[in-house]
Amino acid sequence: MSTFEQQKTKFRTQPGFIAALDQSGGSTPKALKLYGIAETAYSGDAQMMDLIHAMRTRIIVSPAFNGDRILAAILFEATMDRDIKGQPTADYLWSVKRVVPILKIDKGLENEANGVQVMKPMPQLDALLAKAKSKGIFGTKERSVIKQANAAGIQAVADQQFAVAKQVIAAGLVPIVEPEVDIHCPDKAGAEKLLKAALQKGLDALPAGQLVMLKLTLPNDDDLYADFVKHPRVLKVVALSGGYSREDANKKLARQHGMVASFSRALTEGLTAQQTDAQFDAALDQAIQGIYEASKT
Repeated sequence: MSTFEQQKTKFRTQPGFIAALDQSGGSTPKALKLYGIAETAYSGDAQMMDLIHAMRTRIIVSPAFNGDRILAAILFEATMDRDIKGQPTADYLWSVKRVVPILKIDKGLENEANGVQVMKPMPQLDALLAKAKSKGIFGTKERSVIKQANAAGIQAVADQQFAVAKQVIAAGLVPIVEPEVDIHCPDKAGAEKLLKAALQKGLDALPAGQLVMLKLTLPNDDDLYADFVKHPRVLKVVALSGGYSREDANKKLARQHGMVASFSRALTEGLTAQQTDAQFDAALDQAIQGIYEASKT
């Protein structure tokens, strides 16, 4: 069985969740601050990216972080291009930890229009996908944001997401479609119903044998996305924490059957640069166990 098929089988058969370790340039200062590193501790992007790579490396090499409870890890491009313990990051994740490597490919968001933020253009996407495939990446993640229950805006988000997904599939990778509904959306439940209909249309239009994953905000109505868990074109339905605390996110997730976590900030909550390795590993283990339990429902 090829590595790709082994990784696909892991998603289909094993319990666990996705660790989102893909803070990019815009969100990195905030991630470092939460980790206990102030903006005054570094100058320039290069130093900042060195520090965030050190944080991600500390997480990945921790004994708590392995394929028993974690299905996959989402990486920022700069993380994919770097090494962990002398091995390319994606290779280390799979060969040492049995964690499937996934790449964040979007280049950020356009300004809000029609109550949504679509993704910025990605003119170099084909080259990035080819590089990712050559480095052993299994899949991709691309994020848009929905701020209002605006049908035209939500359809535009879904159309763009599936257009990018088809490009990713053509490159031999599995896309994670991520149309995030902002948890502060005034009519969140309404936006989620519109999104579900738009996603259903997109999934039903995919040719047989093509697979995507869906990464969705924890819904107001429990099991709203249960139909997608069973959809023949869906490999996995995962939940983003979206600003909820880990405790709240885990409680909401436990009520969604067949949906597993893909948490970023909720995973790293409580981890700091100042902790000893023993303290850090214990805190990470506790976080991973809680998210793993919530993902098993």
